[in-house]
Amino acid sequence: MLTRLVPLLAAAFLTVFAGLYAPAAQALDVRAAVLRVDYPELLPISRYDLRPEDLAFAGAALAEEDNATTGRFLGHNYDTVTRSTTPEEAEQAMAGLLADGIRYVVVDAKSAELEALTAQADEAGALVFNTRAPEAALRSDACRANLLHVAPSYAMRADAVAQFAIWKQWKRWLLVSGSNPEDRALAEAYRQAARKFGATIVEEREFEDTGGARRTDSGHVMVQRQLPTFMQGAEAHDVVIAADATDYFAAYLPYHLWTPRPVMGSAGLRPVTMHGAHEAWGATQFQTRFEKLTQRRVMEEDYNAWLALRVLGEAVTRTSSAEPETVEDYILSDAFELAAFKGQKVTFRDWNGQLRQPLLLYDGRITVSVSPQEGFLHQVSPLDTMGLDRPESNCTAFE
Repeated sequence: MLTRLVPLLAAAFLTVFAGLYAPAAQALDVRAAVLRVDYPELLPISRYDLRPEDLAFAGAALAEEDNATTGRFLGHNYDTVTRSTTPEEAEQAMAGLLADGIRYVVVDAKSAELEALTAQADEAGALVFNTRAPEAALRSDACRANLLHVAPSYAMRADAVAQFAIWKQWKRWLLVSGSNPEDRALAEAYRQAARKFGATIVEEREFEDTGGARRTDSGHVMVQRQLPTFMQGAEAHDVVIAADATDYFAAYLPYHLWTPRPVMGSAGLRPVTMHGAHEAWGATQFQTRFEKLTQRRVMEEDYNAWLALRVLGEAVTRTSSAEPETVEDYILSDAFELAAFKGQKVTFRDWNGQLRQPLLLYDGRITVSVSPQEGFLHQVSPLDTMGLDRPESNCTAFE
């Protein structure tokens, strides 16, 4: 009896599932690409941070599997190609993808290349998902109508840290930043976060990047001697906020301070979109599927690429369309939402194309907390307490 019942139940389930989408369901071929721009960089401070060859591409592979799971019931076929390129050849790589008829491109690149690639895609009517560039201008004056941001901005990360510091009553900050342009941009985001949430930056210090290798036999010895002296004599503070977007000194701050204090920001407690130990809200099944597919743990770049393609898959499923204009209109509408294994569904800001999402505060082993923190309220969504709110953005491309 049971053997006869199982096929009947399965058939009934498929009938009901298909019926949910039946009015709009039609066969579709959804072609997308992940374009990763690789830059010449120093080796990271830690071997744990070495970049795997399939970085971002692994997340895309998992997303393609997830999209295909729903797509096969609806006649939607997903095909995702991956390309790595140099900054000098990025536009040529994009041209090849567009010439091949691809109209959805996930771009893992810095802001200069992202802006050029987005303009190139716009001419072909293609939609771009930004999974790396964090600059505020891309969400404000330099925004584009065909550019959606899955990557959190500097402001979102800074606000996530600031909320936790305020919740802990750590209101007196010592801000230590790097000397590179990206470091200074991140430091400015922390200054704005301090003003926004009522913290006081009692002192600022800038640690100069002198270049050279960071993983030499004497590298850690040099920093170990420099940092305590560099941090000596600071104004009384509750917490050290590190703004080191280029990753050359912040990892050494914990345990090398003159005055022992918690470190947050680019070291110590860090704001991330995902990490390999996160397991709440069903994330364990995401982690195990990713590890089975790739034989390694997930990194932020993987998760961001996965999330971008899942946004695409969800929009195609709901609209039963593969036209970029229709898909983007739905993504930016109030109807769009997507589960992302972080406690609440993610949505997009319709004024600048930024994905609203919780940020995990990660200490290197566990999720210590998740921002937005309890008690930080907003008239639309608590997620809008992190990053540029509507009145703060000068983006007019989506009007």
